[in-house]
Amino acid sequence: MDTMYQRGKIQEESMYYEHKKHDGSLPLIGVNTFLPKEHGGDITTTIELIRSTEEEKGQQIANVEGYRANRNSLAPESLKRLQQTARDRDNVFAQLMEAVKYNSEGQISHALYDVGGEYRRNM
Repeated sequence: MDTMYQRGKIQEESMYYEHKKHDGSLPLIGVNTFLPKEHGGDITTTIELIRSTEEEKGQQIANVEGYRANRNSLAPESLKRLQQTARDRDNVFAQLMEAVKYNSEGQISHALYDVGGEYRRNM
């Protein structure tokens, strides 16, 4: 019977915490909002979402393509070393620091997905 009480209490606390996150009354830095200490809990803020223009998107794609053209001669080998380190379950930090010299974030992410799969949150 004691286990049922604990489980119910944990669920109750979890729901309370999630509700406070959702309505903004529990500010989490980098997750929902940042409010100064003196806000009193009742300030509602709106953040304008800024979208890139087609020109800005095109420029960023061109930047990545230029990066690949200039630095990718060593990319395949650095990705192979990173993947092998991950397969061996060793610390990947040093290989990751080497891989970023020659690969885009997308290339590194895809190489690691090939080794370990992509994280999917349980819903």
